[in-house]
Amino acid sequence: MSQRKQMWQIPKVVFQPQVYTGIQAGISQIVNAVGPTLGPYPRVVLYDTTLGLTGKPPEILDDGGVIARRVIGLSDRDADVGAMLTRHMLWRQHEDVGDGTATTAVLFRSLYDEGVRYITAGGNPMRLRVYLEQGLRVILDELATMTTPIEGKEALTRLAETICYDAQMARFLGEIFDIIGAYGRLELRNSQSIETEREYVEGMYWDGGVLSRNMLLNAPGMRVEMENPVLLLTDHEIEDPHDLVPVLALLLRMDVDNLVIVARKLSEAVLGLIHLNQQQQKIKAQIIAVKSPGIGLEEQVNSLMDLAVLTGGRPFLKATGEKLTHVQPEDLGQARRVWADKDYVGIIGGKGNPRALRQHIAALRHAYARATDQKERTTLQQRIGVLMGGAATLWVGGLTESEQKFKRELARRTAEALRGAILEGVVPGGGVALLNCRAALKERLAQAQEPEERAAYHILLRAIEAPTRTLLHNAGIEAGAVMADIYAAGRDYGFDVRTRRIVNMVEAGILDAASVTRAVVNNAIRTAGMALTMDVIVHRSNPPQSTATE
Repeated sequence: MSQRKQMWQIPKVVFQPQVYTGIQAGISQIVNAVGPTLGPYPRVVLYDTTLGLTGKPPEILDDGGVIARRVIGLSDRDADVGAMLTRHMLWRQHEDVGDGTATTAVLFRSLYDEGVRYITAGGNPMRLRVYLEQGLRVILDELATMTTPIEGKEALTRLAETICYDAQMARFLGEIFDIIGAYGRLELRNSQSIETEREYVEGMYWDGGVLSRNMLLNAPGMRVEMENPVLLLTDHEIEDPHDLVPVLALLLRMDVDNLVIVARKLSEAVLGLIHLNQQQQKIKAQIIAVKSPGIGLEEQVNSLMDLAVLTGGRPFLKATGEKLTHVQPEDLGQARRVWADKDYVGIIGGKGNPRALRQHIAALRHAYARATDQKERTTLQQRIGVLMGGAATLWVGGLTESEQKFKRELARRTAEALRGAILEGVVPGGGVALLNCRAALKERLAQAQEPEERAAYHILLRAIEAPTRTLLHNAGIEAGAVMADIYAAGRDYGFDVRTRRIVNMVEAGILDAASVTRAVVNNAIRTAGMALTMDVIVHRSNPPQSTATE
């Protein structure tokens, strides 16, 4: 049995000061790996588990959340606690807002190190935590006062460039989000060339395609297009041809040229009935059947309800017990155009009630604003985007598969930050938004009475400098003298490491998404407060294998 395996099998209880020492060591290892990625001149991290044996190239990473996620355990059990705590915090930041992980990491380490220094000198950790979280509210209030809206292609492009530091990608993403808005659908795909390109899709579309490729055999380019079709919306699996007979009879009575059946599944017998009727010209209308949007019952029902509002139809749902035998002309949706191929279905110009559509979108936006679960927020954002009809694809180019993967992840992170910025505004970038909070924190410090309260504000005042100092260090600039010049310049001023000048960050267009900055301080301060109150570590014997995804 290996020495490490034997070590892990021994249960152990660890007390202070070893707890702080171990957690600090683990935090430092993660932050040392993540910190260099902060700023416009980041250094990348190579992740390689193959030991050169498989010939597979290592991953190129510059996202702190992904870098931390790749660390699945440290051999030092005490340090592992700090590392996994930091890892979880950074991944949460990554999942929630897509950016700001390096800033969160350096801010968190400063808070924890300064907090440990005070507590080991005799301070009360619980009282310190209370006042740190009180300081968090002060910072959040200050960030709210400096938040401004952002709009227009140029402003969005400048913001994108401060996140991805890729001029071409920033230009494309700024243009895309100026067109599709905060909720629009953006797909990121690998390009077949080394160039990055963008493509726009009119209307809404979803993954799925036709239910039978036979419907595309006579279509140019294996893509069928219909003008002014009616739509039958259902989540039924239509197995019996007799279930479709009322629909076909309805078509004979209606003066329509095209029908789109949106269903979960059609049996071969049903498809055969449609083909036979059209071959014998019993029904003049062209008919295609496409897959219902969404995966899983709940998602499909929600998508069909959205389609019904968009097109003015009524969905026939299994959950309500409605059968297709009851279909009436007013139950069919309408659209200006529908297209479908083997992979996708698109609807352009849904003819539903505009007022009902606006009300439905407003309800979804309200639900989005109230949602706290990231998966739920993503689902609602996608539904709103579908109904608003804005969609784009960014084809990410690169010389190698590793480069394409790296750039695709960079584009995803930038896109998430742009969505948040459009919805919730922007603040001065380059760490200056946090530096702007100094005056409010100093005012609270001057009024503080308790030792822990004064300590908390001192700790926060030091910590909010950490992101700017790290950014300067990563650019090869001595932070000490520059920080003094920044403070002398006044509010909203910071150091532009690309021009090597102190500038007004707002006027220079160096901005951060307010949602990202708020998430940074919230995650870092709350996690630091919790970590500082950890007094004992209990290591279990034979811990289960990690289930972390790589």
